[in-house]
Amino acid sequence: MSVASAGAALETSGLCKSFGALAVAQDIDFRLERGVRHALIGPNGAGKTSFVNLVTGVLEPTAGMIRIDGVDVTRLPQAARVKRGLVRTFQISALFRRLTLLENVTLAIAEREGTAGGLVRPAGRYRNVIEEGHTLLETLGLAADALRPVNELAYGRQRLADIAVSLGLKPKVLLLDEPAAGVPSGETGAIIDMIERLPAEIAFLIIEHDMDLVFRLAERITVMVQGAILIEGTPQEIAADPHVRAVYLGTEAE
Repeated sequence: MSVASAGAALETSGLCKSFGALAVAQDIDFRLERGVRHALIGPNGAGKTSFVNLVTGVLEPTAGMIRIDGVDVTRLPQAARVKRGLVRTFQISALFRRLTLLENVTLAIAEREGTAGGLVRPAGRYRNVIEEGHTLLETLGLAADALRPVNELAYGRQRLADIAVSLGLKPKVLLLDEPAAGVPSGETGAIIDMIERLPAEIAFLIIEHDMDLVFRLAERITVMVQGAILIEGTPQEIAADPHVRAVYLGTEAE
C-alpha cells in the first residue's frame, strides 16, 4: 500500500463508480482534514450514500483511490478500514437492542482491543474494558442509561447510543450518517450537544438533510449533485452560492 501526504485523515482521488451506464460517483476528489467537522449534503439521488459506501468498503470503486491517514485502502475490506480508524454510524440504529447500553459499548471496545471473543468469560477478567465503557458513557452524559437495555431507550437516546458505540472503536474518522433522522425535533439538541463534545482530534463527516444541524456543526461543507462534487466551502460560502441555492437550498433560501 502506498503512502501519500499525511495531512488528510480521509482522502479520495478520481473516485468513480458505475453500474452499467449509470454513474453514481464521477471523478470525486475529496479531502477531510484531521480534526475538522465536515458535512456532505445534496438532494436525494445526489450520490451521497454511494460515496460513503465506497469510502467504507461496502462498494468497490470502478476507478480511483481512497486513503486513510495517507495510506491507500482502496482494496481493503470494511473491517480492515475500521481497524485503521474509519467508523460509520447508521441511519437505522445497528445496536444490539436487547443488550444494555454499557454492554454495547463494551463490545465495541473489546472488538477494538481484539478481545471480543472472550467476553463470554467472567466479566472481572475484562474490568479495564468495562471501566473504559463507563468512563466513555459518563463523558457523553449517558451514564444514567448504562444498565438499561437499548430497546427501552427513547429513539433519540438510541441515536446517542449509536454514536457512543462508534466512539468505543476510537475512530480517527467518524462518518455520521444522518444522526438526526427520525429523531423528534425536541431531542435533536442532545445530538448536537454530543457531537459538539466529540474529541477534537476526530475528523467527522456528517451526512444530513437537516440544514440547521449542518450549518450549526460544520466547518466545511461539500455539496454533491448527480454523483459529482458541485462545490466545497465554508458554511457562509455555501449559503451564498447561487448554484447551491438553486439546486439544493432553494432560490428563496436565506
